[in-house]
Amino acid sequence: MVTTVQDTSAQVVRGPATTAPPPPRRRTGPASRRNDTWVAWLLVAPAVLGFGVFFAYPMLRGVYLSFTEFHILTPPVWTGLENVQELLNDNRFWHSLGVTAYFVVLSVVLGVGVSLVTAVVLHRLGVSTTVRGLMILPFLISGVVTALVWTWMLDPQLGIVNQLITWITGEPVMFFSSNAWAVPTLAALNVWKTMGYNAVLIFAGLQTIPATIYEAGRIDGASELQMFRSLTLPLLRPILVMVVILNVIGATQIFDIVQVSTKGGPADASLVLQMYIYDKAFGQFDFGYAATMSLALFLMLVAVTFTQMRMARASESDTA
Repeated sequence: MVTTVQDTSAQVVRGPATTAPPPPRRRTGPASRRNDTWVAWLLVAPAVLGFGVFFAYPMLRGVYLSFTEFHILTPPVWTGLENVQELLNDNRFWHSLGVTAYFVVLSVVLGVGVSLVTAVVLHRLGVSTTVRGLMILPFLISGVVTALVWTWMLDPQLGIVNQLITWITGEPVMFFSSNAWAVPTLAALNVWKTMGYNAVLIFAGLQTIPATIYEAGRIDGASELQMFRSLTLPLLRPILVMVVILNVIGATQIFDIVQVSTKGGPADASLVLQMYIYDKAFGQFDFGYAATMSLALFLMLVAVTFTQMRMARASESDTA
């Protein structure tokens, strides 16, 4: 009896083992690739639609209108290069272009310089994330609010800044009403608004520089100024080029601060190109000529951007 039980158990143990069914094979044929393509197009469709509606079509429409005489109540009439000829002979356009260039130079030089010094100080002090977050708050404020607040603060009669200046010098400064002060004041407002954002970008670039490079510089006896000039600036070149390009584009397209504070005055002293385009389009309803100026501004921005990237070798790093 015992032997029989043992044999039965041995037969049970030696029985054939059950195997799990193989997993289903993933289809990799043409049908599967077609399904993946449709899914990809479905996911990309919202972005493509937004690009076409809000960028491609307005850009192509603007290029077409730049070669026409178009007032909003009449259909556009093709005029060829007449708008370009008018542009070349328009003294007010060249004046506004010069004002824009003056504003851009002041904003970029002061803004990048102040942002670079601020970022270096923050990097050396090792400030917290909260401080860096507070620094970026002016960038999040709209240009209209920035212009309103600073217009009140710089008011020659009631502004707190001018009251302090009057107490020190005996007379106020006409920041927005003077031909000499209008553009520098607007540039200072733009620097105040963008300085924190630029400083955070440069600070992020400083954190990518290895500390061993500065240690080697100290061993060689280099001072802080020498290390800043010979190590920090070359290694920050890609970040600085990006910051400069962003500031040039942003300063060239300035409109809201000028519209709220000076409206292009006094006597066109602060008439930047965007203000002139706005006046032609929505003040005189000459949309064809305004589109021509917009196209000229776009081409100038493209040329300036590519020139800056080419001269500064933005795609290369001195660490290579």
